[in-house]
Amino acid sequence: MIARLTGKLAETSADTAIIDVGGVGYLVHASSRTLDAIGPVGGDIVILTELQVREDAWTLFGFGSPVERDSFRALTSVQSVGGRLALAILSVLSPDELARAVSQGDKAMIGRANGVGPKLAQRIANELHGKLGLVGGSGPAPAPRGGAASDALSALANLGFKPAEASAAVNAAQDELGADAGLDALVRLALRKASK
Repeated sequence: MIARLTGKLAETSADTAIIDVGGVGYLVHASSRTLDAIGPVGGDIVILTELQVREDAWTLFGFGSPVERDSFRALTSVQSVGGRLALAILSVLSPDELARAVSQGDKAMIGRANGVGPKLAQRIANELHGKLGLVGGSGPAPAPRGGAASDALSALANLGFKPAEASAAVNAAQDELGADAGLDALVRLALRKASK
């Protein structure tokens, strides 16, 4: 399994990037959000990946964050949603927007992506309900905003916490410490709250 690539961005297109890792160019399919955020051609890059192996192809998908990768995995668990369609959805909706749409059963919002009709949007909303960052059935925990909060969220996600647990813990820690809390204090308190 190829979980991450570190190298130089060799080129990009509308839905792919080529990452040069030690002289080998890896073709990575990614959402437009990720492609917009990865930086200039020739720059150093670290990208999270998911390798899908099919009878006729090995396809590498790339993500800018653990939350986006988790959303991709959840989407591809739905019947009729392949990797490219999941990326089309994540190009239109951020992971937070997707979680909100699923929790509210908003099939019109899910259906904004190319290739997603009303029936498939309804299936996505039904099958992913409760699986995308929802806390206690009351809707998704809002994503922590700001540098330290988003870094803390990424740190918890890298430690294996689910998006819902990480968001709830970081939000609770930020509420207690204040909006200008430092990263170290935020991560420490969030870890204590997540482990309760």
